[in-house]
Order: sequence, then structure tokens, then C-alpha cells
Amino acid sequence: MKKKLSVLLVLAIMAVALSGLTSAQTELSLWYHGAGNSAERDTLLMIIDDFNESQSDYVVALEEFPQGSYNESIVAAALAGDLPDIIDVDGPVMPNWAWAGYMQPLPIDPEVFADFLLGAIGEWNGEIYSIGLWDAAKAIFARQSVLEEFGARIPTLEEPWTLEEFDGLLEAIQESGEYAFAFDPGMAWTGEWYPYAFSPFLQSFGGDLIDRETYLTAEGILNGDEAVAFGEWWQSLFERGLAPGTSQDGADRETGFIDGQYALQWNGNWAALPALDAFGDDMLFLPAPDFGNGSVIGGASWQFGISATSENVDGAAAFIEFALQDEYLSAFSTATGLIPANSTAAELTPNYAPDGPLNVFFELSEAQALLRPVTPAYLNMALVFEKALADIANGADVLDTLDAAVDEIEGDIEDNAGYGF
Repeated sequence: MKKKLSVLLVLAIMAVALSGLTSAQTELSLWYHGAGNSAERDTLLMIIDDFNESQSDYVVALEEFPQGSYNESIVAAALAGDLPDIIDVDGPVMPNWAWAGYMQPLPIDPEVFADFLLGAIGEWNGEIYSIGLWDAAKAIFARQSVLEEFGARIPTLEEPWTLEEFDGLLEAIQESGEYAFAFDPGMAWTGEWYPYAFSPFLQSFGGDLIDRETYLTAEGILNGDEAVAFGEWWQSLFERGLAPGTSQDGADRETGFIDGQYALQWNGNWAALPALDAFGDDMLFLPAPDFGNGSVIGGASWQFGISATSENVDGAAAFIEFALQDEYLSAFSTATGLIPANSTAAELTPNYAPDGPLNVFFELSEAQALLRPVTPAYLNMALVFEKALADIANGADVLDTLDAAVDEIEGDIEDNAGYGF
């Protein structure tokens, strides 16, 4: 009987010890913007499960938010002193959150992501604050048969269309009457799409949203001769009936190219697979036109960082570094269609391998991506630019609109003491 009691006592002690080991795990809170996106969610959950099983010190707990309300949730949590350990942040937003004290530099050896695409690395003020598992790139969606019908040259990364070639092609297509619109830039997608998708056109003309030497002024940059030339061309797209305007229906934006309403479309790699399914070998993904100062696309997308108030920095950094393994970068790309963050992960991904159907997007991102202005002022700047481009598309005076945009941007910078510049 005593032996039986001794065995039970040992078992009880072991149970208490094991319970103590379990409770000793530190929980890492992770907030994520992708609620409702099952492909992203399932892949992230796989990475979290693998991390949790790979060690016994930490356990990551995921909390999901809809993308439309995520940023507001972070700001509210920061004000309440209740930020999570691991923050999901949109690349161009990161400098504002770092400047505001929401985030801290990543304590991860930069060699870990030395071969990552530019758009996957979140750097501000000389330090790395965030890192992404993927990036996104835009291209002109076109069909080879359509371009051949109109005698258009097939542009390449080395020799994109010039302004004259692109504009002439749009007019020829529109005059044919075969399409509702020759070109769909995506006016139905508002918010961040406008600066992400359209400021590269401005930059290719030779303008920009801000003087990137000082980050203190937009005078002569957003309203200089080059920017005005861009604005006049932009407005002409809608005046000439070459593109649908701000009243574009969202459903038409989603399906109009595949349905044959639009001959050409400005879109991202996330929309490439449906187009390939529809048109097969006839489908082309082409670089942006060179409007005089090179062919440019926007870079940077969602990334992971660590909150400034986290008490579990080592664990948060361990999870982020764990997630950067090639197998996870590839898995994320396979599930979502987005671009793997480095070339070795791309080689593991059928769509992005050197002979894959979407490899062109990796090449575009590697060769042409330009980060949106890396400044805390970008949050306001993006809203101002969106309104200016919508107003110009709707017929507002180009120079007056750009002058007003400059005043708003500079007023915000002055109100915030230069945002540290």
C-alpha cells in the first residue's frame, strides 16, 4: 500500500512540475491585419504553430483585425498603453509609428535579411524597424493578341513604352470602339491605392510627393513643371475618355479586364493568376511606361515589427526571425500569389521560380521598386495626394490643386516640427 502511495505521490509531483513548465511559457501577442483573408490567415497560423512547437519558452497568440480598421486599432492601443508584442505594419506607415514611439528597432542581425527585396525591409532613421515575408508589384496587364492587333511593340524591362508609345496606343484602342475604355488604372480602389499605384507615374514624369533630400518641403516637387505635366496628362486620360473615372464601379474594376471592358489594366501580382487562368499564354505582364525619368513602381507592403512597450523583445524577435525562413516565405507566396521576399524563396515557389509564370513580378520589384517617401509625414501626404488626384481627374485646375496639396503637406510638417528632420 505504501509503495502504491509513493508512486501516486511521485506522479502528482511530476504533474505539478509539468504544469509549472507549461505555465512558464511566455505568451507573445501578435496583432494582424488580415482577418477574413483565409489564405493569409492559414499560412500565418501554420508559422505560429510551427514556432510554438519548436521551443518551450514562448507561445504566440494571434489576434486578427479587418484591414480597414487595423491602423485605428493600433493607434487606440498605443494611446491606451496596450500595444501587442508583435505589430503587423504597412511598410509606408512604419516611419510614422516609429516616430510616434509605437515601435522599436528590430534586434535581429541585418545579415538575416541582407538578400531581401528592398520593399520587404522597413528602415527609418538609419535603423531597421520591420521586415516583411513578401512584397507586391504592379504591372500593365495586357493580351499579346490585342497589342499585335494594334501594331504595338511588346515592351520589356530594359525598354518600356515611352509616353508617346503608350498614349498613342491608348488613343488607337479607344478609337477602335472595341472596348469601353482603353486603360483601367483602378479608380474604384481608393485609400492607399492612389499613392501606391499612381505616385510612380508622377515620379516617372520627374516629380514626387516630397523633396527626399530634406523631407521638409514639397514646393517645386509636387507642383513643379514635371508634376504639372503629369497632372495634365492624368486629367487628359479622363477628358479623352481613355479611362474610367472616380465613379468606376468596384465590380467593373475587379472583372473588367477579364470580361473585355478594358484593353489594358494597371494591377498587381495578386490579380495575376485569374488573368492567367482566363487568357493563358496570351497574357502579358508589362512594366510601367517610362514617362521621361525611368519606369517606376511602388515598393513596400505589410511587415512585422516589435512594439516599443513589449516586455518580451527577445521572444518577439525570435518569432519574427523564425518566420523569415525560405520555406515560410515560399508558403506565403504559394497561398496568396504575393512575391517571396528573396530570390532563394522564389526558387522554391513554382509561380516565382525563374521559369515561373509570375517571375516577371519579382524582376519588376527587384529592378523598379521605389519606396513611398520614408517619413512620418507620409500618412497625411497619402491622403492629400489621393484627394488631389481624384479632384484633377474630375476636372479641377491642375496647378491650383497641386499648389493646395503642397500647402497642406507643408502645413502638416510644420505642425509636427518637421517630424524629426
